[in-house]
Amino acid sequence: MILGGMIIEGGHIQSLMQITALMIVGGGAAGCIIASFPLDHTIQALKALTICIMPPKNNHEKVIAELTELCQFARKNGIMALESKAKAHPDPFTRKGLTLVVDGIDPAMLLSILETELETFEEHAKVPIGVFEGGGAYAPTIGIIGAVLGLIHVMSNLDDPSKLGGGIATAFVATIYGLAIANIIALPLASKYKIRVHEMVHEKNMIMQGIVALQNGENPHFLSQRLRAFVAGGHGGKEAAH
Repeated sequence: MILGGMIIEGGHIQSLMQITALMIVGGGAAGCIIASFPLDHTIQALKALTICIMPPKNNHEKVIAELTELCQFARKNGIMALESKAKAHPDPFTRKGLTLVVDGIDPAMLLSILETELETFEEHAKVPIGVFEGGGAYAPTIGIIGAVLGLIHVMSNLDDPSKLGGGIATAFVATIYGLAIANIIALPLASKYKIRVHEMVHEKNMIMQGIVALQNGENPHFLSQRLRAFVAGGHGGKEAAH
């Protein structure tokens, strides 16, 4: 819509294609991010782009069905029979919870460990958000730096009219690049990834409830109904687990 409005007003997309401005703003913002965050945080943010663009589907029905089935299996065959299922489970969080149940851990300790695991997962998952928000904060400032550099170029070449156009273009386009990178790319990515993290934590909260209920020998039907209400309500947390 922004580009469309510009074209309707008689503007040309080619006027925004300034390699120098892109180098200054894109490279400058990237450099600030690298200087501000550990390398592994930056790499994690790059990997998080995949989750933002192609988010994994949260199949809550599948999770509920699996937890209900495990609960039925444990009630029928005993907790120790879960050992093989625990070792073969693909999700590390579920696998650890089931393994602790099989090991006969105290219920309070089980809940404490799973809550700690969940908090650690959430803190690790939130790392890319800071990187994206950092990019959103740095890009406009670098755009202003690019604009000032362009104006310096213009002022130093007032006696050569052929160089005025390029300098002025770099000055204004650099500002646009900075604002666009921040408000059209970086900050929206941060917002979207926050939602993805919330969804992942919400699902793990549901898994935690299922594992605690399984250890307590809860009726599978009641467990299924409780987890469905948990999903419908859209709330997860320690209070629900307690």
